[in-house]
Amino acid sequence: MELNAYRADLHLHTVLSPCGDLYMSPSAIVEQAKKLHLDVIAICDHNTTRQVKVTQKIGRENGIMVIGGVEITTQEEAHALAYFETDEQLDAFQEYLDAHLPHIPLDEEKIGYQLIVDENEEVTGEEEWLLWSALTDSDLDTLYEKVHEIGGLFVPAHVNKSASSLISQLGFIPPDLKADALEISKHVKKDEFLKKYAYLKRFNFTKSSDAHFLHLIGEVHCVLHMYDKTFDEFRKTLHGEGGRYIDTEPAEKLQLLYG
Repeated sequence: MELNAYRADLHLHTVLSPCGDLYMSPSAIVEQAKKLHLDVIAICDHNTTRQVKVTQKIGRENGIMVIGGVEITTQEEAHALAYFETDEQLDAFQEYLDAHLPHIPLDEEKIGYQLIVDENEEVTGEEEWLLWSALTDSDLDTLYEKVHEIGGLFVPAHVNKSASSLISQLGFIPPDLKADALEISKHVKKDEFLKKYAYLKRFNFTKSSDAHFLHLIGEVHCVLHMYDKTFDEFRKTLHGEGGRYIDTEPAEKLQLLYG
């Protein structure tokens, strides 16, 4: 049995993120992903999972695997991604998020909107509290344990970015960091990163667009070399099990297919 190559963008924001463009609806994201021939995408809004399920439904109808995720702001004010397999896991983590997100009112004029929309692009709700905020009592280790307790995967985001990353907030990446993989910034190659941080070779790496606008989806992507489009295969690929691996520097550039 041979490994298959799946083009993946594992870090996308919807209109629900305060920094997400108003055109980033679930249906528009899936349509753009389909035009780009992406096989796997992940919805990772800031501190909320409430736009995941409708995007997964639209993805299934279009042959695209949509992983349910979230971009968490840790107590250190570093960003980390969490990925979950089931609705029950998403709901359990959403309860945790609701309990630990500070109640800072959203200022729409200064920050933007935090809209929940359905598959027909109708607004069905809005997050009341500012989603950018750092979670209370939720440092990196605590979040790793909580995500794993629920059954998810924990991946610190854009770890070498100049803001909201492990390096920007801590000044370094802890050698004893607990994670399933690391996401590196789209502006650096993995080999260049490891020249400076050789002690992190024990991790596998992802690289994604972190897109907040439709035209940036797939701008950077990685290729998951795994046997099938399932969450279990995704988990094993992040861990590098059984020869599965991630190509963060694919030669193929994604091109929009029109018509």
